[in-house]
Amino acid sequence: MPDKIAKPDERLAVCSWSLLPTDPADLVAKLQAVGIRRVQLELDPLWQQPEVWGVTEKLFRQNDIAIVSGMCRCVGEDYSTLDSIRETGGIAPDARWEENLKNIRAAAGLAKKLKLKLVTFHAGFLPHEESDPTFKKMLERLDVVADIFMVHNILVGLETGQETAPELAELLHKLGHPNIGVNFDPANMILYDKGDPVKALHTLAPWIRQVHIKDARRTKVPGTWGEEVPVGTGEVDWRMFFATFKQVIFNANLAIEREAGTQRVVDIRTAKAVVERTFV
Repeated sequence: MPDKIAKPDERLAVCSWSLLPTDPADLVAKLQAVGIRRVQLELDPLWQQPEVWGVTEKLFRQNDIAIVSGMCRCVGEDYSTLDSIRETGGIAPDARWEENLKNIRAAAGLAKKLKLKLVTFHAGFLPHEESDPTFKKMLERLDVVADIFMVHNILVGLETGQETAPELAELLHKLGHPNIGVNFDPANMILYDKGDPVKALHTLAPWIRQVHIKDARRTKVPGTWGEEVPVGTGEVDWRMFFATFKQVIFNANLAIEREAGTQRVVDIRTAKAVVERTFV
């Protein structure tokens, strides 16, 4: 295995939305505060608010900040409960499909301009059985999304979460689209109570294109959310996780994500320290 696999500083990045930036200058300042100059960039603000975010690329160049991947959101997602996100998440809702498709095309065009090679998003609830009336529809929609990005030579990464690793692997086999991979989030496996992240790494390894560094504790009440916590204080076994990562994955960035708490810079610096300490 190449030596660089054991060097986290070469693959660590920060998810831009985790820092809750008000504008590009604020994002740059917060990236400098956490000590990481690589970012997974949320794309939607750049094309939705060009008067604010239009200088992002210029500021990044001036401050030696690299964009390792992009992320786009779907319209009207409600993460308040597991049931609400099942109903509203990703590209599943029929009423929002055309709007989501328009936004995805805009994100793909921007990603091409930024010369990105990977964009990730939450596809929403993926049915587990071919007998499910929405199964064919979701595969067709994923095909459409994958084709939009493939035209620009950009890979698509589906966020892990609402499916177990075997369920997602089976769906990806059936989909069989060469442009669709996985953005692996170990905390989401715990938040959704969908299995062990380390075992899931083995199962999904052929499709993993990027990993989110995030931690969580499993719910004690079935059917409800788990709790996202700072990296190193949850249920992800990071030593085993990274040992497995180095065995089964050759080349994937590690993007720190933090979507809870009021000390985002502090928590991301903590995550960085955990990675540097355990990715050995």
